[in-house]
Amino acid sequence: QVQLVESGGGSVQAGGSLKLSCAAYGYISSSYCMGWFRQAPGKEREGVAGIDGVGTTIYNTSLKDRFTISQDNAKAIVYLQMNNLKPEDTAMYYCAAKWSSCRSGFGGFGYWGQGSQVTVSS
Repeated sequence: QVQLVESGGGSVQAGGSLKLSCAAYGYISSSYCMGWFRQAPGKEREGVAGIDGVGTTIYNTSLKDRFTISQDNAKAIVYLQMNNLKPEDTAMYYCAAKWSSCRSGFGGFGYWGQGSQVTVSS
């Protein structure tokens, strides 16, 4: 069983930046994809970005120019750098994991963190 703990959320003005972190504790498969998702009030959850053990990355195409996912394998931490934030980026951001490559996209994630709130004011 893996436990995912997010941190780094908060409030920022439009145009600002935030960096989210997701620390993974416990069992981590040698074949994994770690992802970030978000859910705004009244909206469906959407995939933001993912990264796997061989460095394959996937992105929500609408966010790729502003968001960057990275990882520190030694520390089992995945990061999401968010730049030029907009009010519409306001959401709860979740870290998630699945034991397969990211090549399959944003489906199939079975492990989830508690979430980290990001609020962007205009």
